[in-house]
Amino acid sequence: MAGPARRRLAPYLMILPGALWMLAFFLLPLALMVSLSLQTGNLVDGFRQTFHWQNYTDGLSIYGDKFARSLWYALLATLACAVLAYPAAYWIAMHGGRHKSTYLFLVLLPYFVPFVLRIVSWKLVLTDHGPVLGPLRDHGLLPADLHVLDTGFAVVSGLAYNFLPFMVLPVYVALERIDPRVVEAAYDLYASRFQAFRHVILPLSLPGVFAGVIMTFVPMSADYVNAEVLGGPRNTMIGNVIQSEYFANSAYPLASALSFTLMAILLVGIFIYARALGTRDVLEAARR
Repeated sequence: MAGPARRRLAPYLMILPGALWMLAFFLLPLALMVSLSLQTGNLVDGFRQTFHWQNYTDGLSIYGDKFARSLWYALLATLACAVLAYPAAYWIAMHGGRHKSTYLFLVLLPYFVPFVLRIVSWKLVLTDHGPVLGPLRDHGLLPADLHVLDTGFAVVSGLAYNFLPFMVLPVYVALERIDPRVVEAAYDLYASRFQAFRHVILPLSLPGVFAGVIMTFVPMSADYVNAEVLGGPRNTMIGNVIQSEYFANSAYPLASALSFTLMAILLVGIFIYARALGTRDVLEAARR
């Protein structure tokens, strides 16, 4: 009995450290934040549990435009990442040869620099008299009153720049898994390069695109550093509001309610996205 019992318990013992880690550093803090989001009070008198659901309605009514702006910026940046990442991942997977690891290392190389420093560097690039806009303005190729910083374009470009590898890597993995014989079979059946890409390569790479969109859109929606450094007061995202409510105003219940509202919106959006794309079709394409 001892031998079979150990074999039955072995899988559970293997996942026990990970389960305890998730319980201690994810589930318990999440439960505490849920409780905090329903409390009332202030930092001086303390907070008490009153099941004040109005924190959620107040957050939506006051900062609804910030939620909409955050989702819109994240959507634009995700689309930009997809447009930029897919060709790069395709070229590395299909034409990288024995240098694939080198090209992937170059994609990840900026991540050896801290996140904030990358954003500050991007700010220096986008300044009016920086290395890019300055010479163009001096040669009359750009209007003298054109400003890129403190605009939505600057925030979206910063988001796309900082989260681009999160799109490249899953798309690359999906493309790398495609059997070359399947593509050759399409050519043998007189398919053009475009037809082979449309009917063979693109459907088989959808799992990577699906994962890349989620891995970029979700953190972009909650990001606040890009909007703080590259945007102005008119480009505030919901992450900036949550950060301000927590650390500047000490409005912990409202900030927690805003956080869970954003989480709920993202979960609903991901569910709709998965249903629209067809998760089952994506997984079936990955198994072929």
